[in-house]
Amino acid sequence: MPESTTHNSSKSLWPIGFLISILAPVVVAVLIYQLDSFDPAPIPGLTQVTVFVPKRNSRMLQGSEKIGVQQLLAPEDIAYDPDSRVFYTGCIDGWVKRVTVADFVVENWVNTGGRPLGIALGRNSDVIGLFKVTSNGVVKLLTDEAEGLKFKLTNDVDVANDGMIYFSDASYKYGLKEFIFDFLEGRPFGRLLSYDPSTKHTTVLVRNLYFANGVAISPDQKFVVFCETPMYVIPCNFVFGYKVIFALNKLNNSRTRRSCKKYYIKGERKGSVDIFIDNLPGFPDNLRYDGEGHYWIALATEYSYQWYVAQKYPFIRKVIAIMEKHVGRPPMEKNGGSIAVDLEGKPIAHYHDPGIAIISSTVKIDDHLYCGSIVNPYIIRLNLTRYPAVTSA
Repeated sequence: MPESTTHNSSKSLWPIGFLISILAPVVVAVLIYQLDSFDPAPIPGLTQVTVFVPKRNSRMLQGSEKIGVQQLLAPEDIAYDPDSRVFYTGCIDGWVKRVTVADFVVENWVNTGGRPLGIALGRNSDVIGLFKVTSNGVVKLLTDEAEGLKFKLTNDVDVANDGMIYFSDASYKYGLKEFIFDFLEGRPFGRLLSYDPSTKHTTVLVRNLYFANGVAISPDQKFVVFCETPMYVIPCNFVFGYKVIFALNKLNNSRTRRSCKKYYIKGERKGSVDIFIDNLPGFPDNLRYDGEGHYWIALATEYSYQWYVAQKYPFIRKVIAIMEKHVGRPPMEKNGGSIAVDLEGKPIAHYHDPGIAIISSTVKIDDHLYCGSIVNPYIIRLNLTRYPAVTSA
């Protein structure tokens, strides 16, 4: 009789234990969600529309090769010197590496003591980031703040013919290791800035940018193209200067996009902002002008339906942020690559691959495309003549 009672008692307790095992994780998850202070902003006007690109190579890994395997650790940006036929790249170990194009010999050139991101060639073949490295390897910090705000994530950089340095600070709230939280929060913490080496003065040109990223000066030196990686709503205070009513209306009628814009540095529109290209098929990172009439815009990842849903619902972005803090978020990056556009921002060709993620820079050298990354321990190199983009269906 006691055995029968014990058996019946165990049977009656089983549903309760089962419910507890289901409900307990739910209760814990709800408590974590409610107690977490991360507060994503709503994003109105979302669209899945992407710009039409007439030519594509959707399998760019086929035929590509890897340069500097295990020597170039997370080579974020690439600066090419055509005179010496070498390129420079900043790696996660703090080194600016120098690579010869002829045989791909990798040299540990200068250690910055930090994490070099965007780099460009300045006057006298100096390598410029937010530091200056002279041709004989002397490193000097140029600037680290503007308007009382320290830079948290200086990103890309370019140097004008007159020596003025233009650069982006992706976020004054989040650093490199926390960049995903800037995406997920959905608020504009980025800036476009300039640094004048002659006066050592840093000027904020455009405020309230959404993860300010790639920077490239136009070949005529009239404007600076800059990218916003996630790009949400364009606030009114993006536009400054003279004769901007048309541009302001144009921008305000444009809602949500992965975009690059141009900031005028000369002429009657100096100080104003206009759209260069928007509705990109992926999130833009660095960009470079190739000297042949095209800008190459690195696309870190495609704009997938998963990203669209995450942007649309703030609570999903909060859940992803909590996962990132505690267990790691689900992988959402694929189909990274590069898009080539002409001087007017018209798309020409799109190179991408499902097996590529987090491409951070793309530079055309001769007939090859070189792709940097913040995760890969190498640079991807593709022969554009042998493996061209073809007309899209």
